[in-house]
Parts: sequence; structure tokens; C-alpha cells
Amino acid sequence: MPSRNVSKNSIKDSYYHLYTRGISKQNIFQDESDYRFFLSLFERYLSNEIDSGISKNLQHKLDDSIEVLAYCLMPNHFHLLVYQIKENGINMLMHEITTSYGRYFNSKYNRKEPLFESHYKASHIVSNNYLLRISRNIHRNPAGWIDYPYSSIKAYLYDDTSCWMNKKRIAGLYGSAVKYYNFLFDYKAKIDSSNN
Repeated sequence: MPSRNVSKNSIKDSYYHLYTRGISKQNIFQDESDYRFFLSLFERYLSNEIDSGISKNLQHKLDDSIEVLAYCLMPNHFHLLVYQIKENGINMLMHEITTSYGRYFNSKYNRKEPLFESHYKASHIVSNNYLLRISRNIHRNPAGWIDYPYSSIKAYLYDDTSCWMNKKRIAGLYGSAVKYYNFLFDYKAKIDSSNN
């Protein structure tokens, strides 16, 4: 379900940072197959290719409503950086992803309780500097972030892009993978120097 902030500020042609976590901070990913299934949902809803295993009538394609620009999946929460093309794109994506994943998780682990907190959070991003800072925070979220397998960092540093993710909007702001890499590490240098 959307938070009040999202329903009041669900603006088309805008950037948002979305995040949610497991209810009572419980883990929402137990093993590698959970992460893979969760990511496959983005391909299902955001790829412009038709999934031959699903009836065309059952596919809720959202690639014309929202783009995922960056992501990071942590054991008990996840972050998304998105560009909302049409109003309500965020609501539709979060509903499809959390509902589909919740059904999968509850079936796999023989549970009936809600998996996610009732409301996801959304922050509207209004400047390019803030957009870059959020992308950096998302990518640097996990320990060992540079090799972390469940984030979009490889898409930015090694040009390993999924068919459902769009990195062009952020890539256009920093120009090259090397510049983005330096931008990520400059943050660490500033943190380290401030702690001395």
C-alpha cells in the first residue's frame, strides 16, 4: 500500500527513492533463490518483452509507467531508485512486486502472515545532486558493496545491465563508469576523513 506521502506526491516525470522492509524487521530473503525470484518479478513487469510462459491477458506490463534506475536488496529490506513516467506507476509497481513476492515467500516457507510493513516509503527527488547521492547510498548500502550480488552496482561499473533496468538517466549525469566509480569512493574518503 502507498504511504500518504506517495499518494499526495505521486508526480509523473519524477524521481523517487522507494524502500520497505519486512514486518517487525524480519528477513524477506532467506536464500539465493529468493533474491533471484524477486528480481525476476522486475523482468516480468518491466521488460518490454512478452513472457511466453504467461498469458498476455495476465501480464501487467508497467514499462511505460515506471523505470527502475538502481536497486539494492538486503536481507530484511530493499531500496529502489525509480523514475515515474506516469502517475500511479509507483503504486502499481509496488503492489505487483510485493503481492507476487509475498505469495511466493509464504508458499515456500509455509506461512500466512504479512511479509512487508503495511506502507512503503517514498522520497521525491528534486535535484540531480540528490539523485546521484541517493544512487550512491543505495549502491553502498551493503558491506562489501562493490561485489554485492543483489544490487545494480555491476550494471553501473561493468555494463552488466538487465533488460528491465534503465541506467541511462543516472549515467548521463556522471558520464562514464570510471567517473561514477570515483564518485562512489569519494564518499568513502569524505566519511573517513570526517571520523579522524
